[in-house]
Amino acid sequence: MVNWRRVPFPVRGRWAITALGALYVALAFGWALSQLTAGKPVSNVTLVSTFIGVPGLVLLYGSYRLPRTDVRPEFYPTVTNWCLGGLGLLLGILALYQLEPAESVSDPVRAVLVLTAFGSAAGFGVGLHDALAKTQAFEVERRNRELRQTKERLDETVARLEAANSEFEASNERLEQFAYAASHDLQEPLRMITSYLTLVEDRYGDDLDQDGEEFIDYAVDGAERMREMIDGLLEYSRVETQGDPFEPVELEDVFAAVRKDLEVRIAESDATVEIGPLPRVEGDSNQLRQLFQNLLSNALEYSGDEPPRVDITSERNGSNWTIAIEDEGIGIDPADADRIFEVFQRLHGREEYEGTGIGLALCKRIVERHGGEIRVDSEPSEGATFSFTLPAAKPRDGPGQ
Repeated sequence: MVNWRRVPFPVRGRWAITALGALYVALAFGWALSQLTAGKPVSNVTLVSTFIGVPGLVLLYGSYRLPRTDVRPEFYPTVTNWCLGGLGLLLGILALYQLEPAESVSDPVRAVLVLTAFGSAAGFGVGLHDALAKTQAFEVERRNRELRQTKERLDETVARLEAANSEFEASNERLEQFAYAASHDLQEPLRMITSYLTLVEDRYGDDLDQDGEEFIDYAVDGAERMREMIDGLLEYSRVETQGDPFEPVELEDVFAAVRKDLEVRIAESDATVEIGPLPRVEGDSNQLRQLFQNLLSNALEYSGDEPPRVDITSERNGSNWTIAIEDEGIGIDPADADRIFEVFQRLHGREEYEGTGIGLALCKRIVERHGGEIRVDSEPSEGATFSFTLPAAKPRDGPGQ
């Protein structure tokens, strides 16, 4: 025996429709059998039993299909209530008609079965539309609630970001202040060290042996390298705060200026520099000039024993341009591909190659300020390709770069 208290309310609602449909189908067969036994015409019995049984079949099929509609289970009782309401409405109308003086139906039982069956089926249709409307209203409210929650989460995220951005700007400002202080406070002592060492060499050079002269040279060289590192750190710290506003920049003009700056070095190393068509981008022309100069200088510096060969190409990728600077030099171990973009990271000793270890870190910071990424693809002794992305400039008139 079914314990109805333990059956979920939505399921009970659906089972009520099933039971009602099965009842009318059973009544249709029972009524037809009683009428045929009584000798009633088959045609009349068939017609009336159909009027009773077909609504019952509609209720049975509707109950079966109900879970396969968009109606939420909690609204199944709505459909059931409409079925019972339709049944009750027509039953009430029939009762009132019977009470009307001089008016009555010839077969009240038949009328009750037919009318209530049709009333139940009609109620099912109305109830289904009502349940669908409630389901849609529920879904709209649920989506609105989710949107409100999403908006609240977005607002919280934005608030944490506007805060993180403020902290980032404050951090940049502190970094610049530190770099400026370091530049200002350390440059003077370094100049003093260099000046006094030069004075010692000038006054007592004749009294110094070879070791003493080497010691002075090492000290002067160290002071000079420290000055270069301080200048590089200061430049690195000012990428965000001291950069110029972005504007359309012709990279061919930028690279022409870089090539002019390095023409003596290119000629002395007998380098070959091949340049493909370069695009127009949105950016800071001064920082882009520094970017190209650092990368081209590296390609010339780390060329190995052979004359340097550098190829510069560009490729459009959606709203960005990818610029590639490829050389045939000594290459880089893939394990060091990320480390070389960190500040003061060097892969070679100073006796092999000069440098402060800031150049590539500065390149990365410039590219990131432009919303791009920089990477290197390389193998030892097989050259290196530095690729970076920059935002394409808006077209001037119609389609363009």
